[in-house]
Amino acid sequence: MKLVIQIPCYNEEEALPVVLKGLPEHIDGIDEIEIVIIDDGSTDRTVEIAKLHGVKHIVSLSPNKGLAKAFIAGLEKSLEIGADIIVNTDADNQYNSDFIPALIQPIIKKHADIVIGTRPVEKIRDFSLMKKLLQKLGSGVMRFVSSTSVEDAPSGFRAFSRNAALQLNVFDNYTYTLETIIQAKAKGLQLVCVPIEVNPEIRKSRLVRSMFDYIRRSIFTMLRMFIVYRPFRFFIILAAASLALGLIIGIRFLYFYFSGSGTGHIQSLILASILILAGIQVGLIAVLSELISINRKLIEDVQKRIKRLDLKNIQEDIK
Repeated sequence: MKLVIQIPCYNEEEALPVVLKGLPEHIDGIDEIEIVIIDDGSTDRTVEIAKLHGVKHIVSLSPNKGLAKAFIAGLEKSLEIGADIIVNTDADNQYNSDFIPALIQPIIKKHADIVIGTRPVEKIRDFSLMKKLLQKLGSGVMRFVSSTSVEDAPSGFRAFSRNAALQLNVFDNYTYTLETIIQAKAKGLQLVCVPIEVNPEIRKSRLVRSMFDYIRRSIFTMLRMFIVYRPFRFFIILAAASLALGLIIGIRFLYFYFSGSGTGHIQSLILASILILAGIQVGLIAVLSELISINRKLIEDVQKRIKRLDLKNIQEDIK
């Protein structure tokens, strides 16, 4: 069984040697370990440092594409070189690499397709109180939206089976963490969480430039992915809310009408009619969106088959 550890990098010449030094050289149940560096348009000595430390597989993106694109590029390269399990970790040495064996065990034992490392957020000294509260709140919202039991949604320390990696798509340009959780549930992939530890902070996060910006982007990502992968539920909730409000206002108008004072409440009748019609229209959109969702699933199934054939041809050419 082959494990590939992928590390997205952007100007990480200082932290990368520490990360590479901490990676395991042998894990029980794993026959081969390889490392993939995704250089996301670095302008420093990141690539040179990686090569000096014996990294053979380097994916270069130019110009800087962002974490989400680097993550997907890493998955593609990892699959191309024959990965059975892929571990994604950050180049800033946030995650303790000693927990990689624990991270991949559920996949080795075929108990999971995706494993997320759960950080002890409340114990991380480098996190402010506000960041800790938002991390907890965000993970709670993600559990509700994705119908999963994920404990640390923003954690980038993750393991993927080959089957899971073949099925993942990332549309967001900002991050992959939230989107892949929603996809896991929608695609029927088994997701579990394991506790991990983190290392002392080497540098400040480049992903979270400001708390407001991070919250805004995260909310937008969750909403968009919920619409993409749970369209019927999203639109039917809106339709039900509109119909319910319209019926309540309509019943109120009928009450006044039959009590002899309906002439002064004609605006309620108009509003009720608008809300009921809107609810019916949104309900039709829910049905249409579900049909589109079914078509998307068929296309993704075809995409998965094509990826498998492409990878088979690539690996045959390498041999």
